[in-house]
Amino acid sequence: MNWTVFWNTSNNPLKVTTSLQVKIHTRIADIPAHQWNDLIQDNNPFVRHEFLHALEKHQCVGEKFGWLPRHLAIYEKDQLIGAMPLYEKYNSYGEFVFDHAWADAWSRAGLQYFPKLVSAIPYTPAQGQRLLARQATFEKVAPLLLQAAQQLAENENMSGCHILFPGTTEQQWLAQQGMLTRHDCQFHWHNHGYQNFADFLATLTAKKRKNIRQERKRVSDSKIQIRILDGHTATETDWENFTRFYNNTFNQKWGTATLNQAFFMDVAQQLPKQVVLVLADKNQTCIAGSLMYRSDTTLYGRFWGSDQPIDKLHFEACYYQGIEYCIQHQLQTFEPGAQGEHKIARGFLPTLTQSSHWLTDNPFQESIRRYTEHEQQAIAEYIKDCNQHSPYRK
Repeated sequence: MNWTVFWNTSNNPLKVTTSLQVKIHTRIADIPAHQWNDLIQDNNPFVRHEFLHALEKHQCVGEKFGWLPRHLAIYEKDQLIGAMPLYEKYNSYGEFVFDHAWADAWSRAGLQYFPKLVSAIPYTPAQGQRLLARQATFEKVAPLLLQAAQQLAENENMSGCHILFPGTTEQQWLAQQGMLTRHDCQFHWHNHGYQNFADFLATLTAKKRKNIRQERKRVSDSKIQIRILDGHTATETDWENFTRFYNNTFNQKWGTATLNQAFFMDVAQQLPKQVVLVLADKNQTCIAGSLMYRSDTTLYGRFWGSDQPIDKLHFEACYYQGIEYCIQHQLQTFEPGAQGEHKIARGFLPTLTQSSHWLTDNPFQESIRRYTEHEQQAIAEYIKDCNQHSPYRK
């Protein structure tokens, strides 16, 4: 095979076929937005150029947080035909696929685990495309993207490449390429053609149905008023309030708040119809809020925070309002975020999530392979056990 070289981040060559150009972009702004978005399926908000650009524009990624953009782009006669959101990582923060044990093993052996390459949406454990290509050209483009990512890792002495929360079809293809597969579990809600919230409640057992009604009543009895806004209707004051709630959550959990008001407002302006902002008011004062985003078929719950504790308000703003939104707008799935067994009683069922991992030469290859196999078995047992507690009538 003939090779040519295109490279823009180091002196090391990247080999690609002569008919195509593979480039590495340290700014997504250098990639034509409309060409990038033309490759996206289901109008996934997190993969859209506007969302990723807002992260970079407002310093939510970069050296400060250890997420350095290294986006892959494949061009054919100046037309983008494939892409991969990709980051050079110097920590494991904001990934939701935990590899601390791997990093510790590298360190004990006197090896460097960081930097590594990660294809993911920063701080977002939501499934979606990672190998961006049209369906008709996926088999042509996907191998080039994977090869380019692996070669970048080798050339830059990175420990490997990790593709987190890819879509089901992509995950199956990646497993066929010999990548290691890790399993985890989230809890998702599915719309079975419900006409309204009462329709959904009717599918639950009497006890669970009663509990949900009581939780919602506690919120209404607290004189809470709920507002559902999008990017068009949310004001600067609304975003100022929500940013305060967002920061409160991280302060309470000793975490790092990586996003900011400018980012939230930018995404709302660029993708107004894909923003779902739930705000809770009491005595004409905004006291809590949750932020969700939507694709054409799926609602994604992302962030929650409040100024004062109101019993059951978290469940109302983060789950029940989202379910009602899905029913009203005929969305098929609600992904409320990572973890949380408490979601089962509220209609969310255990759902397998996966990620793919490729590591450069290391002394732990066989141990890690066995680790992933044991992890898969453990997750399968966990999902089986969780399903025993399904809130739905048999």
